[in-house]
Amino acid sequence: MRAATILQIIPQLDTGGAEMATLEMAGALSLAGARAVVFSEGGRLVAEIEGAGGQVLTFPAGTKNPARMLANAARLARFIRERGVDLVHARSRAPAWSALLAARRTGVPLVTTYHGIYGSRGPLKTLYNSVMARGDLVIANSLYTADLIRKRHGTPAERLRVIHRGADLAKFDPAAVAPERVRALRDAWGVAAHERVVLQAARLTDWKGQRYVIEAAARLAASGRLDGVTVVLAGDAQGREGYAAALERLIRSHGLGDRVRLVGHCDDIPAAFLTAHVAVVASTEPEAFGRAAVEAQAMGCPVVAAELGAVPETVRTAADGPGEAPTGWRVPPADADALAEAVAEGLGLSDEARRAMGDAARQRVASRFSIERMRERTLAVYDELLRSALTGAYRDARDLGAVQPAEPSPLDL
Repeated sequence: MRAATILQIIPQLDTGGAEMATLEMAGALSLAGARAVVFSEGGRLVAEIEGAGGQVLTFPAGTKNPARMLANAARLARFIRERGVDLVHARSRAPAWSALLAARRTGVPLVTTYHGIYGSRGPLKTLYNSVMARGDLVIANSLYTADLIRKRHGTPAERLRVIHRGADLAKFDPAAVAPERVRALRDAWGVAAHERVVLQAARLTDWKGQRYVIEAAARLAASGRLDGVTVVLAGDAQGREGYAAALERLIRSHGLGDRVRLVGHCDDIPAAFLTAHVAVVASTEPEAFGRAAVEAQAMGCPVVAAELGAVPETVRTAADGPGEAPTGWRVPPADADALAEAVAEGLGLSDEARRAMGDAARQRVASRFSIERMRERTLAVYDELLRSALTGAYRDARDLGAVQPAEPSPLDL
């Protein structure tokens, strides 16, 4: 039987939830014996996708010029016909329009994943966003996102599939992080071995809420509850130097220069969350999924998160009632007082209580938010449309400990 060819299309292959999902599914498809093709303008993940058995073809997927999008659709349709593509999976709005046209012209199924909230200011923007709800099957990365799709676009429930993003439990495993990695981060951050760390791992942008973390730290310091604690804001400014400078001024204005540190981009996020005593997600706008909260929990780190978007799905609190054990705290967004009190509770946990919460957090991630669960459920979507058996083939190869199948013959664009 001919191996299935699945084409994913995405503008860039740098860091981000959609980009990581592209990489993860390319590996899963390759392991299942399918041909995994990615159309993209490129990026730092290209080598990893190719190393996982996928093939990346350079394509102007990021263009928003209507004429070029139409040209892209024609080019895609030709590739689909000539190369026997069985299914197209679009992960971003601009290329999704080209993919939709090409899929309809060629009769192949289209899957779309609604990765973000996508601002919907006015009817034209809503129309532009609607392409992500026009797949034959539409994947929402959380229950929150699925509800938004239904309300915004009227997508019927029978076309929606909720598949949460997955954490790589092999990478985000406390036992897999050598003590030297934690020491290296502490040294880089200027944090002594005896100090506890409150960590926010997020790019520096206003809606991630760094200023509320600083304000919460100021309240803790004023009440004497920040002794022996360093608050680390780890994230790339991505060109927002003015915002970073404003955060530095806010830190100085509160006299927190020795307690709160902006440390820039962190290359070792698993070690960062293992270093942290408490992780903070302080977003002031809804997160469609919220990967940081899940990855922190995978590392056994309790989380304080703003109660927006998908956070209630990923962070369980004592207020949620009996059943699963709590894994952290949820607080109102943009509320420095509530944030400070929750962080103080986290810092006040005994070693035994924190360990129990961390164990419960990792178990919850393993059962609901693992990369294996995400891969299998996405392959099941492909199987549903193609009447194929990719899910079973993937499980068999994984369980046998297969590395990667032989490289398929290359495809030219």
